Amino acid sequence: MHRRGGAAVRRESLLTRAVSSVFAFVRLAEFEIVFILFLVVAFLIFKDLTSRPEYNQIFVKKPGGDDFWPF
Repeated sequence: MHRRGGAAVRRESLLTRAVSSVFAFVRLAEFEIVFILFLVVAFLIFKDLTSRPEYNQIFVKKPGGDDFWPF
């Protein structure tokens, strides 16, 4: 018997359905995934920069008295 709708029902394998659902989720949440990846990369870069010893020299007062910025 022929169904109304025209398309025949095809039963796909479990692996095909799982991959399709993962791709559908990625398409749905693309912006959020990219945003989280941006935050992770920015955090790793900031962490790498601040872990260097030269970074701490920013907060050390210059020896030699008063300067234009008195702090």
